[in-house]
Amino acid sequence: MPIKVTLLGAGSGFTQPLFTDILNIDGIDRGIIGLVDVDKKRLDVNVKLMHRILELMGKTKWKIHASTDRKEVLKGTDYLISTIEVSGVQCVRHDNDIPLKYGISQCIGDTIGPGGIMKALRTLPSFVEILEDAKRLCPNALIMNYTNPMSMMTLGSIRSTDQPFVGLCHSVQGTSWHLAQIAGVPHFDMIWRCGGINHMAWFTELSYKGKDLYPVLLEAMEDKEVYERDPVRLDFMKHFGYFVTESSGHFSEYVPYYRKRKDLLKKYCRDNYLGGESFYADCWPGWRKDTDKARREMAAGKREINLGRGHEYASDIIEGHLFDRKKIIYASVANTGLIPNLPQTGVVEVAVVVDKRGYTPTYFGNLPEQCAAMCRSNMTVFELCVQGVLNNDREPIIHAMMLDPLSAAVCSPGEIRQMAEELFGAEKNYIPDWCAAPKAGAKPKKRKRTGKAKPKADGAAAVSSMAARNVK
Repeated sequence: MPIKVTLLGAGSGFTQPLFTDILNIDGIDRGIIGLVDVDKKRLDVNVKLMHRILELMGKTKWKIHASTDRKEVLKGTDYLISTIEVSGVQCVRHDNDIPLKYGISQCIGDTIGPGGIMKALRTLPSFVEILEDAKRLCPNALIMNYTNPMSMMTLGSIRSTDQPFVGLCHSVQGTSWHLAQIAGVPHFDMIWRCGGINHMAWFTELSYKGKDLYPVLLEAMEDKEVYERDPVRLDFMKHFGYFVTESSGHFSEYVPYYRKRKDLLKKYCRDNYLGGESFYADCWPGWRKDTDKARREMAAGKREINLGRGHEYASDIIEGHLFDRKKIIYASVANTGLIPNLPQTGVVEVAVVVDKRGYTPTYFGNLPEQCAAMCRSNMTVFELCVQGVLNNDREPIIHAMMLDPLSAAVCSPGEIRQMAEELFGAEKNYIPDWCAAPKAGAKPKKRKRTGKAKPKADGAAAVSSMAARNVK
């Protein structure tokens, strides 16, 4: 019987590499490719692209089932992958520019901080609805999420469904290759253990032929050429003792040390992914256009398509589960005692075994306390934001922004509340009605004599976020 793999957000750049990986799995000779996206033009391009890939790879027994309505495609799905992007590029400038007015400098702004919290507020409500449909239409499907903010998406999801679920990223495997390169050792001969949270997992063991590689890394970072390729992460390793999984630009947003003053930005952050201010907001609209153009050219046979298998975990999950070929992936999962010194109600990123049983997370143990403390500071933000979304309560979301390490390093609580209200007003067409503006006559809860500034709430009634959401 053919398998069915459905991708939500199929107008994205994930479609071609994920399905090329899947089509390379040894033993799968037939199946159904489900593609769902609310943007019909982008969906149609990827349908044409997938037909071309099937032709080039000689996969004549595969079929494509595509629609802008997910309910038409979800039925019978065995593996459900989400790469949805709610609002497209409509909010990226708000996410970046409004916090910047308050002195909060972001490089990417899609995982934590004001930008990450707003992205969760736009995305998680729609994804919860998707999970409800999946439970009804494909209750046996294994679910994989690639959409950021990964930890918040995973935390909200595992509290909304009992289907097998993992959050997937490529930062662990990517960083392991990066560390092997810096240390000058063969990647596949390097021994390592890694655990923490998504984008903040730690390589607590790193060795080659029994030799600890951390002294090698500390020596290597004295080379200016090596240091300039990853200044924030190498500096953090020097002071905290361990290397973290996300890029210097991303990681600089997760801690209170590197972006709170112009002199620190100049000293530690560089252009582009190395910490450039407003990098994502400035570049993403252009990237989107370039990616769309590339896909049109690939679909038309005017651009070469890489038909090899890449490093994303989705195909490993399908292969491991379908054929009981044991695979080890790194994924975001519920912390069921896996890392004891992190909150047991939260989500952690650890090694996960995939076989015919599905997902089996592995025990990691305690993190070094300084690393655990960094993770806990982020996990508090995740917890409050998810509580707010699932309980239709805007106040925990504002508290999440107040406890964000970067925002708290720059602003007072009153300033953060005012910023939150400004963000809610600017993005009211893409967030739930209950959060778009406070109820008439409502005042934020606060203690007396806190000195908090009064929020600048948008008094206009928000249009229905359900109608405006970019996901069906």
